Amino acid sequence: MSRVMIIGAGGVGRVVAYKCAEYPEVFTEFMIASRTQSKCDEIAADIKSDLGYDKITTAAVDAEDVPALTKLIKDYDPFMVIHVALPYQDLTIMDACLEAGVHYLDTANYEPKEEAKFEYSHQWAYQEKFKLAGLTAILGCGFDPGVTSIFTARAATHFFDEIHYLDIVDANAGDHGKAFATNFNPEINIREITQPGKYWENGKWVEIPAFSIRKDLTYPDIGPKESYVLYHEELESLVKHFPTLKRARFWMTFGDEYLTHLRVIQNIGMAGIEPVMHKGVEIIPLEFLKTVLPDPGGLGEGYSGQTSIGCRIRGIKDGQERTYYIWNNCSHERAYRETRAQGVSYTTGVPAMTGAMMLIQGKWDGTGVYNVEQFNPDPFLEVLGKHGLEWHEEVGADLEL
Repeated sequence: MSRVMIIGAGGVGRVVAYKCAEYPEVFTEFMIASRTQSKCDEIAADIKSDLGYDKITTAAVDAEDVPALTKLIKDYDPFMVIHVALPYQDLTIMDACLEAGVHYLDTANYEPKEEAKFEYSHQWAYQEKFKLAGLTAILGCGFDPGVTSIFTARAATHFFDEIHYLDIVDANAGDHGKAFATNFNPEINIREITQPGKYWENGKWVEIPAFSIRKDLTYPDIGPKESYVLYHEELESLVKHFPTLKRARFWMTFGDEYLTHLRVIQNIGMAGIEPVMHKGVEIIPLEFLKTVLPDPGGLGEGYSGQTSIGCRIRGIKDGQERTYYIWNNCSHERAYRETRAQGVSYTTGVPAMTGAMMLIQGKWDGTGVYNVEQFNPDPFLEVLGKHGLEWHEEVGADLEL
């Protein structure tokens, strides 16, 4: 039905490409573009070997060079761009999509390089531009953000008259055998988790020191894990689109060893984003650290265990209080067997492909800029399990929160 362009050739880009290749009746052909073309070529070769799909073009492009990216998009003429590179590049890719006249989808909101602060205001400001151009921009179509927001929309549509309390819970119970490694881009990951925590309560944001709220939560098929409140971007859009929320929090698991490494990294200044001089050369400490940490895209082989991500919700239905839990567990080993990538990349890449499919098939539509919870959750969730992310739900669940 359509050709698409995938920008990004890391672990998530690999998963998106594999999943597009599994549905040639929808994705008739596609391009993988990245700053390093050899990474794109490697993914294309693996897909041809594993799946026999060979309608893949590759290209090298700097996603922050709007004229060059616009030319590439115009020359290839895709229906849409699936952006799974860095969130620093959201705005330049959106600009190029507007210039080229194609739709846009990403998995993480914009974050300026000079400040470890992410918020949707930068991208929401593109609403009129995309609307006037007759184009759709879909924001945050990974897992969290992404599926967690769609889970919340399902709850609001089918199980509640009012949602009052939302806790998004994210556990990675995997073991990659490394002393310290992040499951996605180390630079983005460390910036994200070391900033102050934040949650929504009684109509305002409550800011807390990082890792200052901890609770042992029990995850399906995993058991209890140390979980911490931190700020995550989907909270911003969810409290906007579900105004009955009295409290919304995001929890993520971290082991003691991981946190010890993180404290050392911070204490010796390696998490810094301000330039420093090293032998006459200006460097960013965190960017240097990224070069010596394991590549998240290379963690898949031998990665055991699973992830568990879901939404624990309390609210009102027909005047009665109700609890509800909806979640997905994803095996790192299964993800690697299918795509040669680990489970965190898989849980981000599968929803990105699924969201693109929704737009191509007209099951999601509209002009302007949208967060995923603004669309009908049903057609997306009807196929998510078939695409590899089976989900489960329980009404009347013991939420522990």
